[in-house]
Amino acid sequence: MNGQNFIDGQWVDSHTHDTFESRNPADRDEVLGTFPRSNAKDVDEAVHAARKVFPAWRAMSRIKRGEVFDQFVQLIKKDHEELSRLMARECGKAINESRADVTEGIHMAQYVFGAARMPAGDVIASEIPEKDAYMRRHPKGVVAAITPWNFPFAIPLWLLGPSLVEGNTVVFKPSEDTPLMGQKVVEYLERAGIPPGVLNLVQGDGEDAGRPLVAHSDVDVVAFTGSFDVGSEIRKVCAQSPHKMAVCEMGGKNAVIVFDDADFQIALNAALLSAYKTTGQRCVSSGKLIVHEALYSKFCEVFVKLSKRVNIGDPLNEKTLMGPLINESGRKKMEHYNDLARKEGGRVLLEGGGLRGVEYGKGCYVSPFVYQMDYTPKSRVLREEVFAPNVAIVPFRTIEEAIAIYNDTDYGLALAVITEDYRKARRIREECEYGLGYVNLPSIGAEVHLPFGGVKRSGTGMPSAATLIDAVTHRTAWTVNNAKEIKMAQGLKAEIE
Repeated sequence: MNGQNFIDGQWVDSHTHDTFESRNPADRDEVLGTFPRSNAKDVDEAVHAARKVFPAWRAMSRIKRGEVFDQFVQLIKKDHEELSRLMARECGKAINESRADVTEGIHMAQYVFGAARMPAGDVIASEIPEKDAYMRRHPKGVVAAITPWNFPFAIPLWLLGPSLVEGNTVVFKPSEDTPLMGQKVVEYLERAGIPPGVLNLVQGDGEDAGRPLVAHSDVDVVAFTGSFDVGSEIRKVCAQSPHKMAVCEMGGKNAVIVFDDADFQIALNAALLSAYKTTGQRCVSSGKLIVHEALYSKFCEVFVKLSKRVNIGDPLNEKTLMGPLINESGRKKMEHYNDLARKEGGRVLLEGGGLRGVEYGKGCYVSPFVYQMDYTPKSRVLREEVFAPNVAIVPFRTIEEAIAIYNDTDYGLALAVITEDYRKARRIREECEYGLGYVNLPSIGAEVHLPFGGVKRSGTGMPSAATLIDAVTHRTAWTVNNAKEIKMAQGLKAEIE
């Protein structure tokens, strides 16, 4: 297909007249479409359109804004399988995960549709009985939504849904690796009745389209999900503006912590799902398995045995667990960290990396790389995000050691703890640095009504419906005096002598 930008309710080409291709990572010969390589002029037109219609959209009933998402859900449900298969082709996610991605997008739209009829503020007691006090939320204005490729349907809805239902207008730039899914999101919202200018789509790369969008003086909030390096640049740009907020979720170096009293089968399943779902390309994927020494040898043996049996191949095959990495640079990055693990003393249990052969020749396929690694505070491979199935199994003796190993990274996004002892789970809950924690579960599996975000390098905000609302609105105080005289709080004199 020939994709376009969507600006002020019209599908248009970029001013550059230049394009880029979206290719299937499982078969790089397959071109799914060409899309506009936008520039600052395209961005300016999109932001101008969003700013122009903001007053009218803000003035619309919040319930009417929410009804757009009810209609959106009805349309998506009809085309669920078609969208899932398209996603599997564009980003390489296994078909089961692609279906779950579309379902999560539906859940987000349902959440904000329901939220439209929920309170938009609070009635609060005043110190003065004759006063009525309220907290009300107001939309901030124009939101720039910049999303990654690995959840190309759900994450856009995480950002677009709360922003739009609260009365903001949006300029949306999807990842250049999944522009087709980004366009599909906008097409369905257009069909659902979103008014012209309220939602605008600008395709392109980070340098030519993303950077001018972040820097634009008429953008009030930048909501971003992606790498720490890009997120850090966004935060710097926003810090130079007196009014602009950056809400950034920026990856993680996550772990599954397995105690000696763990249910062994749950521990294995949690570790396998945390390490290999989406081929390790989730911000909540776990590249560290922190295992008690009493279970360590057995765990390593069985985990490697099961890792060898992981189905790798065509994302559209129902039996596939791991599809390809998104692109060749992802494969090179994994091979770099595989080498680094060896240099830092890792004892390789399962050689992994790039796969060649007839069934893999046209895609960016890799197999799991698994190694034993004793903890050392200086280890880069235990502290840095790989975004691939590079898995370290690290032993520990005490709960204090497990906590120290988990916390010794600049990230703090997700963790899972496998134990039958609620006291151990509670210490992990209280002393580890994270945003999403799971007990007897994998480190993946977020639900849309819960916060999603982390600490340290993992982010500055919570870009999901449950909490993004607080970033795209500002709270206002509204106090009404019902008396015939002025009475002030804190005992302040109410008359000028």
